[in-house]
Amino acid sequence: MKPCPCGSPLSYDECCRPLISGTRAAATAEELMRSRYSAYVEREIPYLRTSLSPDQRKDYDETSSREWAESAEWHSLQILNTSGGGPADRDGTVEFVATFTRQGVRQEHREVSTFVREGGTWYFAGGKVIGPKPVVREAAKVGRNDPCSCGSGKKYKKCCGT
Repeated sequence: MKPCPCGSPLSYDECCRPLISGTRAAATAEELMRSRYSAYVEREIPYLRTSLSPDQRKDYDETSSREWAESAEWHSLQILNTSGGGPADRDGTVEFVATFTRQGVRQEHREVSTFVREGGTWYFAGGKVIGPKPVVREAAKVGRNDPCSCGSGKKYKKCCGT
């Protein structure tokens, strides 16, 4: 039993594979999001296009999607928040973090994805990548001419600032 890449407790054959193979449709926006992540992991590139909103398909770059999927070692998917996207909804959003390693560097892709349901089928309609949060300094910045914080009695620029 192969575990599902999306993090579900179900096996891949029970969870995302039926969506990717087209034998079952996603019931929710989150389920579609999970199956799209699994498609990257399993390198099921054609599914990424078919699960894309028909309005968005003209801009789809299969080569880039394939290159990203194949060049990454996928680690995990974490769903942070969902809004709407239920079986009776027409649209929804899913905020997630996908963790992967690419060119030896472990990275996180954080995004808020938008989904629409057309004709009873959920589609990925777009996403907004969320960058890392800015670092907020806890302590006051030491100026060049301030006394050095090490306690030497010298100016910072003549002590630890050199």
